[in-house]
Amino acid sequence: MPESATPATPVTFPPAFLWGAATSAYQIEGAVREDGRTPSIWDTFSHTPGKTSGGEHGDIAVDHYHRYRDDVALMADLGLTAYRFSVSWSRVQPTGRGPAVQRGLDFYRRLVDELLAHGIKPAVTLYHWDLPQELEDAGGWPERDTAYRFAEYAQIVGEALGDRVEQWITLNEPWCSAFLGYGSGVHAPGRTDPAASLKAAHTLNLAHGLGTSALRASMPARNSVALSLNSSVVRPFSQDAADVAAAQKIDDLANGVFHGPILHGAYPQTLFTATELITDWSFVEDGDLALINQPLDALGLNYYTPTLVSAADTDTSGPRADGHGASSHSPWPGADDVTFHQTPGERTEMGWTIDPTGLHDLIMRYTREAPGLPLYITENGAAYDDKPDPDGRVHDPERIAYLHGHLAAVRGAIADGADVRGYYLWSLLDNFEWAYGYEKRFGAVYVDYTTLERTPKSSALWYGRAARSGTLPEVQSIQ
Repeated sequence: MPESATPATPVTFPPAFLWGAATSAYQIEGAVREDGRTPSIWDTFSHTPGKTSGGEHGDIAVDHYHRYRDDVALMADLGLTAYRFSVSWSRVQPTGRGPAVQRGLDFYRRLVDELLAHGIKPAVTLYHWDLPQELEDAGGWPERDTAYRFAEYAQIVGEALGDRVEQWITLNEPWCSAFLGYGSGVHAPGRTDPAASLKAAHTLNLAHGLGTSALRASMPARNSVALSLNSSVVRPFSQDAADVAAAQKIDDLANGVFHGPILHGAYPQTLFTATELITDWSFVEDGDLALINQPLDALGLNYYTPTLVSAADTDTSGPRADGHGASSHSPWPGADDVTFHQTPGERTEMGWTIDPTGLHDLIMRYTREAPGLPLYITENGAAYDDKPDPDGRVHDPERIAYLHGHLAAVRGAIADGADVRGYYLWSLLDNFEWAYGYEKRFGAVYVDYTTLERTPKSSALWYGRAARSGTLPEVQSIQ
């Protein structure tokens, strides 16, 4: 079970443990038309009426493109030792093909230099959902060629930054790219084709493999290559055989579709069986699995809440309670016979149940799944309805309690033998939260969206104290 903290037994982390925060390009940068950048699928999607809350978009976001020095200084003031950010593909390679735009690469060079000057270790994510629109027009992720375009892009960024950045992540949450983007349509590009979503998943796997090889060919051998999976902790509603089978189906669609080929060189046979009425998987070509199954230096795990499922009840009605947005189209191809349930307990503003045991279980699963592979928690955090008080301070005790519980779960997993080397809080800043627009605040730092002024919340101060001490302060230690 996760280790719990008491005043008599402080939760202490290994000395080299990285205390980081994470962001993504489209959610924070803004400057969408500057220095040669062209539209990504999220520019197009967010400017399409009805796709995002209030029609909001990332044109300005929180203007990190112009304020990055102040943001890095803020990280340093908080005591962070690592920062995970993503590169905007269409800022570097506007059409998704051909030579780089050096002005775009220069922004990331300046950002990396600023981080290093403040003693903060950069971690680069190459793809966090912002495919160049021209590549989507050519077929997007269901189109096999997109994987090869990604490998070229990976080489460009690796050559530009690989001398100074040691930690690299190819893809962030490919499940969301494939199944929310091409299945349920709640994410860009907003397509609703179950067969295309499965094909996209395979192309993303291929992109990871080809991108990993391209990075290794273009960077010093000391650098680490990983990817970040939002692997679901899938739990059956009961131990009834039908519910256990439902959980296995969702586990295949959430987890096995990626870690099967990436870690083990094969898709689960049960995945093929579950989706045989949708596709024959003939898009998997000879040699693909060998290209995908590249050795990893680390694995990133993103965790927010567990998933609870049962076999479908014919009386079940209402929206699908899977936590992935409202759509009449499912992101779970071949799983119409599965019902998703709200798990009991306190919830965040996203409606996601707070359950640190899921993070402990996830870490231990991959400790068994890939023994010897270092793990990083590359995203974990919570959205709350944060507001400044009359003095301008932002108190968020709920987020402090959330972080304390989940970090204690990480430390408990380390005590149980897991090799977890760092934690990246999602997110550093309040930002554009995809289809939810600006209504969901995940940041440890509050952003006034009118003035763009940054104010560290109580949770940022608490987390900074944890980073400096390597222990978890009392939940009530920041007032």
